[in-house]
Formats: sequence, structure tokens, C-alpha cells
Amino acid sequence: MKNVLCNLKVAIGILCLGLSSQLFAQENYPNRPITFILAVEAGSDGDVLARPLMDRVGRILGQPITIVNRPGAGSAIGYKEINQAKPDGYTIGWASATIVTNKLQGMSPLDYRSFTHLGAYATFFPILIASNKSQVQFKTAQEAITYVRANPGKINLATAGVGQSWWVGAQTLLTGANLEMASIPVTGAGAAVALLVGGGHAELGVAGLGSARALLEGGQVRFLASLAETAPPPPYEKMPTMKELGYPVTWESLNIIIAPSGLPKDIANKLSKAVEQAAKDPEFIKFVQDQYASWNYMPPENIVPFLDKRREVVRGIMGKAGLLKESN
Repeated sequence: MKNVLCNLKVAIGILCLGLSSQLFAQENYPNRPITFILAVEAGSDGDVLARPLMDRVGRILGQPITIVNRPGAGSAIGYKEINQAKPDGYTIGWASATIVTNKLQGMSPLDYRSFTHLGAYATFFPILIASNKSQVQFKTAQEAITYVRANPGKINLATAGVGQSWWVGAQTLLTGANLEMASIPVTGAGAAVALLVGGGHAELGVAGLGSARALLEGGQVRFLASLAETAPPPPYEKMPTMKELGYPVTWESLNIIIAPSGLPKDIANKLSKAVEQAAKDPEFIKFVQDQYASWNYMPPENIVPFLDKRREVVRGIMGKAGLLKESN
């Protein structure tokens, strides 16, 4: 009996020691470098915005943050690595609209509900552009809409890969404005813009403002309207949104900081406060605008309800397009 009681005391002592060590580690978090996984290639729009944000977060927390790019499969590779990491606050990462679209397409069993959210800080948004090289040219969005409605199927619309974010934006445009165009999806938003320039293979296109910036400034394509919720950043703040023109058309790709599910609340709170402080830095806000994105801080508790609404939009679009293959 004495041996049993002795062994029990030892076991309890070990358990208490383990719990106290875990609590001590959480109280002193972070005490070593943090890994930040970017599910896109280096130099991409998402990468360019996330790096200065993480630099600020690292300085706030007092630990360096190492950036690791894990592109591929519509960001599904990076999302999987973040999801499978130990939920101790030492592996966090980035997500965009693909965290909604991937599961609906059957590319991954993971979506935004598979992670801990730490805050969102900016949105990229698509714009409607017109070719200055094609035989049929448009000066305004309303002129293009009127012509397309009068000539269904005769105008080509270039956009990025089927099922991905800007493709969803294009489908939202077609549905919301009741348009019938021949959609030409290509790999990458830059390639979509190139279709409007290289011989005018498409008259209209949907692409990110950042991707189209150089050709807009060079006069090769024309900015007709934004698909964002609010006005674009300078110098395009006077360009109309489709919503302002009277059409129920909005689409944006939110940039989100995520962590594995099950992250302890105290660590999640410390990280989310650091993300908020970094995101609200005036210099970072200006940097976001200089990259032709919209600054848009969103606290963690608002992210899932926001993405729930986005998911319903995407689900309907993919269902109509025969692309709905949601993984279980």
C-alpha cells in the first residue's frame, strides 16, 4: 500500500511539474524565434505585404520572425503545414481568399475554420480593365456593360485561374451585372492582363490593381471600375466601384494571420495584440496603400463571420460552374 501511495505521489508530482513548466513557458512566450509560413511565392503581393508586418510583430514581441515561403496548389501546401504545426505560437502563417475556395474546389479538407485567427490587415481587390489594343474599346464601365448586354457572347473577358480568387471576382461581375461574355481563364493575374495587351485577344479583363498597375500607367489598358467594397487607394480614389454604379458586385481577398487550431488563449491574445499594433502603425498603413491594396484591420472575432458570408457567395458561384467538390 505504501508503495502504491509513493508511486501515486511521484506521478502527481511529475504531472504538477509538467503543468507548471507549460504554464511558465506560456507566461514567458515568446522566448525563441517564431516561424511564419507564407503560402505564396516570394515577391508576390501577399508576400510583399506580410514581410513588413511580421517585422513589426517580431519587434513588438521581442523575438525575430523567420519567413518561410511554401507556395503551391493554390496555397494548400502552406495551409497544411501551418495546420499540422504544434499549437504553441512558434509557427504562424498567412492566408487569403483561397482559404475559402480550396475546400469548396476539393483541393483541401482545410478551410478557415481549421485555424486560429489572429487578425486581418489588408485586402487586395480585382478591377475591371479594358484593352486599348482591341478593335472594340470601352471608356467607362457602363459603356462596356451596355455593349456586352446588347452583344452577348461577343466580348472576351480575361481573368486568372478557374476557381481562384480573381476568377471568383469575374464570376461575381458576370452574375451581378447580368453579363454574358466568353471567359478566358489563364494562369496568373499578370497573364490575364497580358491578354488585353498582346494583340487585344480580350477586350475586358478582371485582375488585381497591383498586377495591372504598370500597364495602366503606360496607357495600354484602361481602369473602368473596382470590385472592392470601398474606393481604391490614390491615385485611383476617384474611380467608381461596381457597387457605386448600382450593381451588387463586390469581391476582395482578405490577408489574414492564422495559427494552428488549439492555440492557447493567452498566446493567441498576445499574438493578436501584436498583429493589431503592427497593422495600425501609420507607416505600415501607408506602405499598404503604396502597394495599391486597401488597409483593412479586422479583429480575430470578426474574421469567421466575414468568411462565412464569403463562403456562401463562392459556393453558389462554384455550384453554377460545376466546380463544387467540397472535401469532407
